[in-house]
Amino acid sequence: MLTRRTFVLTAMAAPAAGLLATPALAMTPEVFAVDGLAIRGYDPVAYFKEQTDVEGSAEHAIMWKGAEWRFASAENLADFEANPERWAPQYGGYCAYAVAKGYTAKTEANAWSIHNDKLYLNFSRAVRARWALNKEGFIKDADANWPQVLNA
Repeated sequence: MLTRRTFVLTAMAAPAAGLLATPALAMTPEVFAVDGLAIRGYDPVAYFKEQTDVEGSAEHAIMWKGAEWRFASAENLADFEANPERWAPQYGGYCAYAVAKGYTAKTEANAWSIHNDKLYLNFSRAVRARWALNKEGFIKDADANWPQVLNA
């Protein structure tokens, strides 16, 4: 017989039981990609060599860490292949400011900066301006949060 007490206890237990039966939430991908393209198809090496955001080409592309990386030239592709960690943006291309704050956020290819020979991307140019006010502090926080924020 269903009494008020057993109804309340059953109702309270049901969500907890559901949590136990639910598969683990999928982890956020290690690399931020839009339509499978890292940095929205922009060339990570060009940020360093040309000091600007340059669109890559499907002609010069590779798969790395589950995303397609595009390059403006065969030379930039070869440089990346030789040492991808040297050229890839920090924190998988997620917004560096967001990672510093403990979460992930998308980025725009034109909201970037290089600091201590590392590429950082941000959600927008406005966020990049905020990031620039305390890069060292935000990098320290983001380094402490990465890659755990992928599970948040």
